[in-house]
Amino acid sequence: MPDAPAASSKSQTFFRRSFSTLLLWGLVGIAFGSMKPWAHLALIGFLAIWAIAEFCHLSHRSGIPVHRRWSIFLSVGYGAGVSYFLLLGKTIPAELDFALIFLLVAGTMILQLRRPIEGAQSILAVTSTMLGGLWLTWMFYFTARLDFAPNFDGSLPGAYVLLWCLAVTKFTDMGAYITGSLIGKHKMIPHISPAKTWEGFVGALLFALLAAVGLYALFPSQLAIFPSWVHVIVLSQIVALLAVVGDLAESLWKRALAVKDSGHALPGIGGAMDLIDSLCFTAPAVYLYVTLFL
Repeated sequence: MPDAPAASSKSQTFFRRSFSTLLLWGLVGIAFGSMKPWAHLALIGFLAIWAIAEFCHLSHRSGIPVHRRWSIFLSVGYGAGVSYFLLLGKTIPAELDFALIFLLVAGTMILQLRRPIEGAQSILAVTSTMLGGLWLTWMFYFTARLDFAPNFDGSLPGAYVLLWCLAVTKFTDMGAYITGSLIGKHKMIPHISPAKTWEGFVGALLFALLAAVGLYALFPSQLAIFPSWVHVIVLSQIVALLAVVGDLAESLWKRALAVKDSGHALPGIGGAMDLIDSLCFTAPAVYLYVTLFL
């Protein structure tokens, strides 16, 4: 008898997660289907600002100081800079990245100088602000770089590669969740994520491979940047590994703050951070792989 409520709870979570996933894929489909560069960048920018706002809110609520306005300002400014160059058909200059890093370090330090010293909290205010900016702004905006790569002419030559990355990343999450829920027994890293199992990890790798080869078979010309199946298979497993790491990285942050979900806007999923955590790790990897090896 005690198992019935648990089973019901798992079923509710599954349906809520499925509903949110379908809704999100619908929004992505609308933005992707339009093939309008501004629509892609607007969606990426919205998610980045939403995620950094969640990060700041939860940090403050958990007693970790963070420069909220500065974090959001840098996210908006960096996103505007990236969008400006991409929409004009120009490569994003390295100086823009240097500016973000410089302002995260120097600007945050300057802001902190105005506040009284409160022991380790003063250092936490600086480091947490820097972490949020690098993690949820700089790393996440590799989705935009990937979208416009490789020729950066103002169009979306990398749109299908981004879609491939997104699908493989989300299929990794889906595979881990479904396999872990059905047959998961051996805990993977219980001190960070008690629900993660090694069986789920194997399922994540298999689902990632399925999505990768399936899309490559369906869109061979659009994904012609991959010269062979070998690259598709290898990169799919790299993406799967980093998707799991990205999910665990956010779990580490949430567990340290005693938070279950980053938000409640997406039933069964959580908030923006829960949505993009894996992409913050997989999009940079796919971009680097494509630009360095293909």
